[in-house]
Amino acid sequence: MRLVDFKELTKVPLSNLDKVIYPKLGITKAKIIEHYVRAAPLILPFLEGRAAVMNRFPDGVGEEGFYEKDAPKGTPSWVKIYKRYSETARREINYVVCDDLDTLIWMANLAAVEINMPLSKVSSYEAPDFILFDIDPEPPFGFSEACQVALMLLDELESFGYRSYVKTSGKKGLHVVIPIVPSSNFEKTREFVHQMGRLLAKKSRMVVSEFSQSRDPSTVFVDFLQNGAGRTMVVPYSLRATPTATVSTPISWTDLRKGIRPEEFHILTVAGRLKELGPGGDPWSGLLEDRQELG
Repeated sequence: MRLVDFKELTKVPLSNLDKVIYPKLGITKAKIIEHYVRAAPLILPFLEGRAAVMNRFPDGVGEEGFYEKDAPKGTPSWVKIYKRYSETARREINYVVCDDLDTLIWMANLAAVEINMPLSKVSSYEAPDFILFDIDPEPPFGFSEACQVALMLLDELESFGYRSYVKTSGKKGLHVVIPIVPSSNFEKTREFVHQMGRLLAKKSRMVVSEFSQSRDPSTVFVDFLQNGAGRTMVVPYSLRATPTATVSTPISWTDLRKGIRPEEFHILTVAGRLKELGPGGDPWSGLLEDRQELG
């Protein structure tokens, strides 16, 4: 994809495309936009109708970035906005709703390296349509132990009749999700994840289920706290602000059993992986239609 292709694809006035965002690899903003354009057919269905949160790194991932919930000054009039009062901020927040390619490109042009999605849509903000298990290993434990816990979780969920999906977080852990019918509240989904974590903790010493233990060495925390209104998960195929430009990538449970390394999934390999998988080969294909009832 050439620079001219961007201009033909979008009405966004692109800027500073030669700016290096990943200094270790020499990855520029143009390459970041290219990644999001290529992955758009897989990303946009997950962002549609949701209040997106950007993690921006205008000076590159080697410098401090910032989370941005509020639409920034100068946001184009065509960007869809969802207004909601925040008790924490004590004011109305103007969230960006990314329903189309132009908005996704606009966000990437803002150096929004990481793009995050809430677990509910704006149309039913208090009723989640995803349950998230954030599996987070604490050193010296790492990805291998996270995989062991994820597979334990898979077995437990299957025993209760739930179908689940897994992706790399893009860092040291894994995200396991269950798409659900949006008929429950966050208190119920958070408690469900908490109870599953407690069940795993009883069966394995490596697992902890309480936040007070989440930094204990040689443990894997099954984080239930992300299941709350306004809390977010990095969207599938989002870049992460790591030196090697890793990507939070959906994988199959079969791949996880065979053994993978999260560093294999980065900006330079994911496009090839998608091409190799072919149409319908995405491991999360059909997930959005697989809505389940939370018993």
